[in-house]
Amino acid sequence: MEDVSNEVTNRNLNDLPDEILLHILTFLPTLDAVQASLISHNWQPLWSHVPALNFNYKLFPLREPPLDTRQLYVEFVDRVLVSRTDSRVSTFHLSFIHHNHYSSHVDSWVRSAVTCLRTRELYLDFFIHKKFHNEDTRTNWYAFPFSVLRDGCVEKLRLTRCEVILPPELSTMRFWSIGSLFLDQVYFSDKMMGDLILGCPSLEDLELQNCWGHRHLKICSKRLKKLVLGHFYDDSYIRARILVDCPNLCSISFDCCSFYMFELKNASFLVEFRVIVHLIDLSDCYWIRVVRLLEQVPNLKHLYVQNWWCKFATSDFLPESFKLHNLKLLELRTGFMQYDLIGMLVLIELSPNLEAMILEHQHKIEADNVPCCTSEIQSCNFQEILSEELLDNPVDLSIPSLKQVTIKPYTGTEDEANFVNILIRQGVVLEKIVLVPGQVEENPRVVLKPLPPVVLQRKDFQSWKCTLSSDRG
Repeated sequence: MEDVSNEVTNRNLNDLPDEILLHILTFLPTLDAVQASLISHNWQPLWSHVPALNFNYKLFPLREPPLDTRQLYVEFVDRVLVSRTDSRVSTFHLSFIHHNHYSSHVDSWVRSAVTCLRTRELYLDFFIHKKFHNEDTRTNWYAFPFSVLRDGCVEKLRLTRCEVILPPELSTMRFWSIGSLFLDQVYFSDKMMGDLILGCPSLEDLELQNCWGHRHLKICSKRLKKLVLGHFYDDSYIRARILVDCPNLCSISFDCCSFYMFELKNASFLVEFRVIVHLIDLSDCYWIRVVRLLEQVPNLKHLYVQNWWCKFATSDFLPESFKLHNLKLLELRTGFMQYDLIGMLVLIELSPNLEAMILEHQHKIEADNVPCCTSEIQSCNFQEILSEELLDNPVDLSIPSLKQVTIKPYTGTEDEANFVNILIRQGVVLEKIVLVPGQVEENPRVVLKPLPPVVLQRKDFQSWKCTLSSDRG
C-alpha cells in the first residue's frame, strides 16, 4: 500500500496522456501554449498539435511606435502557421490592430486557417479594446474576402471591425457550412444582408452588433432560429426600418435598439424574447412598441426584460386582450422598492401560467458622466406618475402556478428582505426560493460580505424569517 501511495504522489503532468495535455493546452492562448512547451522535453512537440489557435494581441508587450508591437505579433503568427501546415484546428481566433502594411499577412493567415487548417470556428477581432486605437487606426480597416470561405468548412464566423467584401454572385452561391454568423462594427447595406442570407442557406444563428449602412433591412429566412440585434438606433434623417420574417425563429434579442419601424412577422415558433435598454427611455411610445412586438409572439415561454411595467399601472396603454398565456420563465431586471413591486405585479397579472422567476439587479449606467443606477433614475420618475395611494397600498402577489423564485445577487438589503417575506407570507411560491449571494455592481465602492447560498424549501418557509444582516456596511 505504501509503494502505491508513493507512486501516486510522485506523478506529475508528464505522466498524463498526450490527449489530456493537448486538451489542457487548448484553453491557453497560443503564445502561452508555446511557452508551456518549454517546461520539459516531452512537451516540446505538443503545442504544434493543439486543436485550437488563439493569437491574442493583448499578450504582446506594447512598444513605441505601435508598428513595432504589430511587427512582433506578425512574426510570431507567421512562424506558428508555418509549423502547422499539416494539422487541423477546430478554432482559429485572431485579435489584431490592423494596419494596411500587414494586409497581405492577414490575408495569408485567413487562407491558411480556412484551406489548410480546415478550421470550423473562425473569429477575427480587429477592435479588441478602444485603448489600442488612435487616429491612425480609423482608416486602417481589414477587408475580409468572404469568398475564401467557399473553399473551407467554417461553421461559426465572427467578424469585428472590418470591411466585408462579398462576391458579386453571392446570392447565387452556396456557403453550406456556415451555421452561425456574428458581425460587430461592420457596414452592410440592405442588399448585402439579403445576399448574405441567401448565400448561407444553413444559417441558424445571426448576431448583428453596432452595424450601419442599412435603410430598409429585411431579415427573411426559413432556417434562422436565433437572432440578436445590438445597438440599432433610429436616424432622424433615414428612419431605418427593420423587418424580421423568419417562421422558424425560436429566440430574438434586442440590446439597445430603437423600435421606430420594427416589424415582426410569422413569429409563431418564437419562445424566447429578450429586450435590454442600458439607459432607460421613459417615453411611453418606446415601451408601447415593445408591447406591440410581444403581441406578435403568441407562444412566448421565456421573457427577459427590465422592470418598467409600473408605467402601465395607471394607464390604458395595454390592450385588454394582451396576455402572456404561455409564459413559463420570467427574467426581470428589477429593484425591490414599492414601485418595483407594482411593476412586477402588472407583469405577473399578464402571465397567469408563470412557473419561475429570476430577479436580477439593474446594472450600472452612466448619465451625464455621473455614475448612477437605472433604479435611481426610475425612482425619480415613477414616483411622479404613481399616486400616493398606490405607493402606500400593500402589493398582493397571486401566482398560482409559480414554483420557484431566484434572486441574484441577494445582498441582504431591507427591501430584498421585505420582498422575500412577502413571498413567504402570501404563499406565492409553491416549491422553493433561491437566494444567490453577491454584490450589486452598480456601487462597487460598497464592499459587502458575501452571504452563504440559501435555498428555502417550502417546508422551511414558516420557520425562516428574512431579515437585514446587521454586520453589513
